[in-house]
Amino acid sequence: MKTLLGLAMILITYQSAYAQGSSKHFQHTLKTTAPASEVWRIWTDVAQWHTWDTGLQQASLAGPFRKGAEGTLIANQGQKTKFVVTEVDEGTSYTFKTRLPLGSLQITRSLVIEDNVVLFTHEVRFKGLTGGMFAKMLGKGFREMLPGAMETIKRQAEAR
Repeated sequence: MKTLLGLAMILITYQSAYAQGSSKHFQHTLKTTAPASEVWRIWTDVAQWHTWDTGLQQASLAGPFRKGAEGTLIANQGQKTKFVVTEVDEGTSYTFKTRLPLGSLQITRSLVIEDNVVLFTHEVRFKGLTGGMFAKMLGKGFREMLPGAMETIKRQAEAR
């Protein structure tokens, strides 16, 4: 029984680690000396997302940043996509989703303070029946852009 339980734990750990690094679900975390409020300000200033997200030409939000708020993203190639803010824990985390045919792209951004150091994480998930297909089409490019985008946020936050 002990061996079976140990094997199950190894399998769960492996699957979890793989999911974090797959094109369908991945994330990137950085430390910063900037106040969490400054990272939050940058993250929630939708009109300025293009200054740190190199894949965006433009972003806009209709109204204040809150749960249920709707916005538009225009990629560098000109594709226009609508999104909706689905969750907000003020000053700590938020999630927004864009619809894909038979699926969605979900972005979660979160902040944690540990020993006076701010850790900020950007997580990407492709979901639904077509999540795997869109992950194959878009995931690798998003994964490659994410560390640079996070470094830019860090520089912007620490410069204030």
